[in-house]
Amino acid sequence: MSRDARRRRLSARQIASAEAIATVGQPVIAALCRTIRWTAEGLRHYDAIQAAGRQPVMAFWHGRIVHATWFFRRRGIVVMISENFDGEWIGRLIEKFGYRTARGSTSRGGARALVRMRRLAADGAPTGFAVDGPRGPARSVQPGAVWLASLTGNPVLPFHSEADRFWTARSWDGTQVPKPFARAAMVVGAPIEVPRGADADLVERKRVELAGSLNALAERARAIVAGADRRQPEDDNRKR
Repeated sequence: MSRDARRRRLSARQIASAEAIATVGQPVIAALCRTIRWTAEGLRHYDAIQAAGRQPVMAFWHGRIVHATWFFRRRGIVVMISENFDGEWIGRLIEKFGYRTARGSTSRGGARALVRMRRLAADGAPTGFAVDGPRGPARSVQPGAVWLASLTGNPVLPFHSEADRFWTARSWDGTQVPKPFARAAMVVGAPIEVPRGADADLVERKRVELAGSLNALAERARAIVAGADRRQPEDDNRKR
């Protein structure tokens, strides 16, 4: 959907408010996230996909959108964003971090957004989904990421992040906002391959596989920030 079309769905006041939130929020989030001490694991999966001439379909829980926005910034990732007011300000905010957006959700405009994401993926863009968005239920995987993988031949790449100190938003997804100078772990899982043209039964099996992977990655990330897992991280820690 074009920006003009979205404006017909939202009032002028909502549009102005969305831009104000994004304009104020971007430097605040950037200043906060620059203080975070990251431990990264599994980034080799992202690099290997691109080295093979493909792009990932990235998948994560909506409640970790702050971590994801900062960590994977400036990569031109195309993210599906809902068409309501929350989607408008979130879309404007993440665009300021170098993302692109496809407007739509499971409730409205999803097919149109998938068409845009498929086209941009064919042009060489990575894509991404908060797989339990836009309104939940939290930690329940919607099939959009798997469908896009079946349309493009690109693998689904799950990831999860946790901080050791954070605020929790009073929202359906319990969005985690790391506190200044927190330690955070970003854990990227093994790619999930989805054959082109997968039927509904295979898409469902891959959706369940994705849910299991995200849950395991969450456990791993929590163990890292808690110091409960003493294994050496698989990637060099990268200054973010």
